[in-house]
Amino acid sequence: MSAAGFWTIGFALIYTVLVLLGGRIVQRRNASASGGFFVGGRSFSPWTVAFCITGLFSGSSYIAIMELSYRTGISALWYGVAETVQILLIALLLVKPLREKLVVTVTGIIGDRFGRVAKGISGLITAFTFPMWSVATTIAFASALSAFTGISLHLAVIFTALLLLAYLSGGGMRSVAFNQTMNCIAFIGMLLVGAYAILAKPGIAGLKDFATADPAMFDLGNAGVSLIAAWFGTFIVNVPLAQAAFQMTLSCRTPADGQKGLYTAAIFGIPFILIGALIGTSAAVINPGQQLPLVAIPHYLEQVLPAPLVGLFFLGVWACAMGWAGPCQFSGATSMGKDFGSAVNPKATEAQLIRYTRWSLVALTALMIIFSILRTEQSAWWNILAWTLRNGATLAPVLAVFFWPLATRKAVYASMITGFTAGVLWNHLGGWSATAFFLGTHPVWIGMIANLATLVLVTLATARWQLSTVPSRRRISLRFTAGTVAALVALFLTFDWLKGYGLVGMGVFIAVFCGSMALFFGTESTARKDPTTGSLEESAGNGSPATTPQAV
Repeated sequence: MSAAGFWTIGFALIYTVLVLLGGRIVQRRNASASGGFFVGGRSFSPWTVAFCITGLFSGSSYIAIMELSYRTGISALWYGVAETVQILLIALLLVKPLREKLVVTVTGIIGDRFGRVAKGISGLITAFTFPMWSVATTIAFASALSAFTGISLHLAVIFTALLLLAYLSGGGMRSVAFNQTMNCIAFIGMLLVGAYAILAKPGIAGLKDFATADPAMFDLGNAGVSLIAAWFGTFIVNVPLAQAAFQMTLSCRTPADGQKGLYTAAIFGIPFILIGALIGTSAAVINPGQQLPLVAIPHYLEQVLPAPLVGLFFLGVWACAMGWAGPCQFSGATSMGKDFGSAVNPKATEAQLIRYTRWSLVALTALMIIFSILRTEQSAWWNILAWTLRNGATLAPVLAVFFWPLATRKAVYASMITGFTAGVLWNHLGGWSATAFFLGTHPVWIGMIANLATLVLVTLATARWQLSTVPSRRRISLRFTAGTVAALVALFLTFDWLKGYGLVGMGVFIAVFCGSMALFFGTESTARKDPTTGSLEESAGNGSPATTPQAV
């Protein structure tokens, strides 16, 4: 084992023990607070929210950007920009309404409206995908362990996963918030060491020479229009589905505090984007031609920095892994333990749901290890696969909760299963590639198209409906109808250009989305209508009134 390996493992073990003990102390001090385990008693300040979101999004972006920039250069910046857009949209559009409705999880929202079966299906699918996001970040730290110690990458991931389980075993949203705050402190050291490494070697002059020798690495479009569009499209569509972010942000004291925290987190993310892109590009200069970027980067840093600084840098990478994988595992376990558990046992007490959630953490850790053995490379690929499967299952049901009282339970069941299956099949047809997709179309679009189309078609085929009689809804429907026509015309006129850049799937999705929204606002049930006002009572599609999204 190299000296850098000793420092990296030593720092990681000591740090994990400290945050574990600290998290348990915080949780025990607040054990009596109502809702403390799942939402921290709704007591977070803006700074706490900012640290939580920075640990969640910026840490994961940093790892993905480092990996991507080793292959594509500074165009990997767009990945971080896309994720920043997501943070800002959550702050602008969703924090206030969701905080006022006391939301805990996306799967809980679906279950409140469409019943126990829908909650169970969405809970299982969500829980299945969250370990994929966890794998995406833990691969980075495990790659460093493998590079420094010589152990296999699979064993390094298993070791990392077990460390993560120990870190999460304290449980509870308050301990997550404490740990995220500590992670942000570790990030400072990582960013400073990373900046020093870039300046030390290759330095500004070395980067300029590299730009002359390989200008594509400094082309902002080098990653490819299709992939960059997929990043933006995925993050923007992910806005109403960002469950882990909701669970932390909505633990705030007030909606305004949550918004302030998100805006602050967006600013905090800028150094991660810039330094992450330059670290990967610098590694490509000094240690080129490696098959696995997340192994090449540790070797680059080992050549440039003394061992203690390498250990400090990868302590920050371990904090990135915990900052993303920790909340993801906790939120996934909440969906499985709390939402799926309450769907199976609707009489479960909060103590039972907490116990189910703790068991789920162990199950998701095992699933995370299985995923890592199946594919221990390309962390950004795992992120995209998780978005494809989760968004392909839950996008349409969530939109229906907010905008379409007509939607039926059977349509929701079918849309979740169809969207999830479509994402899996399209990945299979494309050979599970991270860059070459079947028919040149990214699977994330296919999953969401199938999800929306199934919801609409099954609902219209099974529900009693008519055109909306509410003027405001008709006007909105007409606007979306115009958007649908415009999207179809643009798709027809620019088809060859879109096909050349792999954007046909995105174009079709935009048309399907606008058409779906036109129907959401343009149709209403004939089964429940207030004869005095003409307004509609929200229906779950089976004759039972829908409930307002609440914590479940």
